[in-house]
Amino acid sequence: MSFSKASPVRSPWRNELSATLKLAWPLVLTQIATIALNTVDVIMIGWLGPDELAAATLATSLVFPMTFFGIGLLAATAAMFSQEIGAIRLRGVRRTLRQGFWVAISLCLPCMALLWNAEDLMRAMGQDPWLAAKGAEYTRVALWGLIPLMCFTVLRNFVTAHSRPRSAMVILILSIGVNALADYALIFGNFGAPALGLVGAAAATVIVQCFMLFGQTLFVVTDRQFRRYNLFGRFWRPDWLRYIEIMKIGVPIGLTVLAEAGLFAASSFMVGLFGPDQLAAHAVALQCSAFVFMIPLGISQAATIRVGLAAGRQRMADALLAGRTSTTLGVGVAAFTAVIFWLAAETLVGFFLRVGDPENTAAIGFAVTFLKVAAVFQLVDAGQAVGAGSLRGIKDTTVPAALAFFGYWIFGFSAGAYLAFVYGLEGAGVWMGLAVGLTVACIALILRFEILMRKALRPLTPAS
Repeated sequence: MSFSKASPVRSPWRNELSATLKLAWPLVLTQIATIALNTVDVIMIGWLGPDELAAATLATSLVFPMTFFGIGLLAATAAMFSQEIGAIRLRGVRRTLRQGFWVAISLCLPCMALLWNAEDLMRAMGQDPWLAAKGAEYTRVALWGLIPLMCFTVLRNFVTAHSRPRSAMVILILSIGVNALADYALIFGNFGAPALGLVGAAAATVIVQCFMLFGQTLFVVTDRQFRRYNLFGRFWRPDWLRYIEIMKIGVPIGLTVLAEAGLFAASSFMVGLFGPDQLAAHAVALQCSAFVFMIPLGISQAATIRVGLAAGRQRMADALLAGRTSTTLGVGVAAFTAVIFWLAAETLVGFFLRVGDPENTAAIGFAVTFLKVAAVFQLVDAGQAVGAGSLRGIKDTTVPAALAFFGYWIFGFSAGAYLAFVYGLEGAGVWMGLAVGLTVACIALILRFEILMRKALRPLTPAS
């Protein structure tokens, strides 16, 4: 009697998990590096004083929503690149890149015009005239970085769709150092540079964004794999059908990003009504949550690519497997970080607030409570992020945008307001409302993906 050895061939699920992990970890580090860039700016501007930091905060409150919307809109190119690559349509890849740049530029121009008049906008919102004037000085320089940043985003989506995101990761990590040096030179007048103060911080940001675009462009035009595309050939030739397709897929994504960002912004205003201690605690919990959210966000981007590649090859069973694997991975990692939040909440708060200071006692108590609520909603936050990423892989964005808005605002905002003001839970109620909204969005988006994929697979099922 002979015994055959176990097959060394790995299961499809393990193969998919391995491919997703390989693609996701550079994307996660890229997201963390992006947060680090902003952190460097905040620290350096803070050295100028609280007034300058307040002015910069006002300025970025105008710049960031436009940036988030643009990056969300251009996420459409990631799905389109993936499907074109999966279908081996090289000309389609080049056309998508070209029209991605067209969309980026046409999106930025009206935003730049709006930011040029930032002082009038801020004063119309009742802001202090001095802060509005200083903030406008910042935005009139910072607006020149929008086009380089959006074009970099298109190129980053291009290399990521080819399962080669490490170049963007390296460029962003290098950009942290470039940003720190440029801030130090231009804000304070070091290394022979003029001391420009707040304007110097904006100029440093523009320099970094141009550096990012230059670095990514240099990579794609010199890399052997990408030379065959002749990416910048006939750059000025329009392809209006593809332009419209990017807008059709991308605008709902951008609106979804704005809806979620708006929900968290609204939560800050609600918590602020309950006093500075709860608002400080809210800021701490929000920063911790935003940091760990970079992990499922990176996995979500990987899901878009993996699902898109399979869909482009018309392998819908593989697309379903890719979506399920990414969701399992995202929720699994979130479960791990949720345990850390629950068990080490006070330790985490200690990185932001002095635990031994009697003045911080109330804020620390609130922050610990908020973090424990955040531990629970991390699971559904990861699920809804990866679910949305999987749907983008099959170019399904309009209905998911409506589902996300429904979950975030109809359920999340309403539940938070009720629990905070009517039920009397105050800041904790706001955080519970966030959990409710994210839970509804998570369930709706995952079900949407499952239903669409089963419909796509149904014609492939043999008749009984």
